[in-house]
Amino acid sequence: MANFKDIIGQESIKKHLQTAIKTGNLSHAYIINGEYGSGRQTIASALAKTIQCQSKTDDTDACGVCTSCKQAESHNHPDIKYITHDKTSISVNDIREQLNNDISIKPYSSEYKIYIIPDANKMTEQAQNALLKTIEEPPVYAIIILLTENCDSLLPTIRSRCVTLTMNPVEKDKICTYLENKFQLEPEQAQIAANYCQGNIGKAIRFASSSDFIEMKNQVLKLLKNLDSMDIASIIDTIKEFSTHKNDINDYLDLMLLWYRDVLMFKVTKDANLLLYSDEYSAISEQATKRDYENIENIIAAIDKAKVRLKANVNFDVTIELMILAMKD
Repeated sequence: MANFKDIIGQESIKKHLQTAIKTGNLSHAYIINGEYGSGRQTIASALAKTIQCQSKTDDTDACGVCTSCKQAESHNHPDIKYITHDKTSISVNDIREQLNNDISIKPYSSEYKIYIIPDANKMTEQAQNALLKTIEEPPVYAIIILLTENCDSLLPTIRSRCVTLTMNPVEKDKICTYLENKFQLEPEQAQIAANYCQGNIGKAIRFASSSDFIEMKNQVLKLLKNLDSMDIASIIDTIKEFSTHKNDINDYLDLMLLWYRDVLMFKVTKDANLLLYSDEYSAISEQATKRDYENIENIIAAIDKAKVRLKANVNFDVTIELMILAMKD
């Protein structure tokens, strides 16, 4: 569990929360909004750990050595509760049993009692209404932290009673430095990771710690550079190859999107310095020359549509085949 000082980027959010801790002006409820991998959980954990710390450093960060910090780091702190759920959604019973029925019990060893709800956007409407009653009149010692990919999925009445903090993309140079120091990546490899992750530190870390990622990138580049000359049988073979990596398909699709955005960027600017796949200048330049703007934009739209279909659990093979055929057309 990280301290505030260990968090890469998000300076405005850290400053807001650390000032609130130092001045004793904490809100009773926060929404931390950002895409998967953006660091929502890390921010929430650092906030909870620092609030509960028994000997804060300058009142703005956890010491990391006191009993409370050790308990927080091991997820055994009696006054930091994580709301869990077994199904695809967070039910009204999950909220009632783990939060509403527990919040009236005073903190065990701390001034505050903190509830963290990961995937708060998965709460059913009934669950949100149950939570709303608590957020409207919480005990003075309670702090509720909702983590969400889409704060618009929460009821307006909940949003209006929370302080909303939105995660920002992390600067590329900060990600590069972090990956070089933390994972001993070569500068060139760190640059590729920073380009790929588009400011998402979680994606960058996954890249750095994955032995399969380079192979995945090479598979994508092989397909994209040869797509126009491939026959239907070869395309089907590629689809089957992708089918063995269903859990990583969004990474495949993101790599494809970056490629075609490079093609579009180069077609518009002719500036090789703006390319994310800078070492593929020749192939990108060739595709930018022979494809028109509408064709490139249609391909990007096809990939985006595939991501939406897969998220909606549309048949995997059919979705990927339609996408690749649209790309080939």
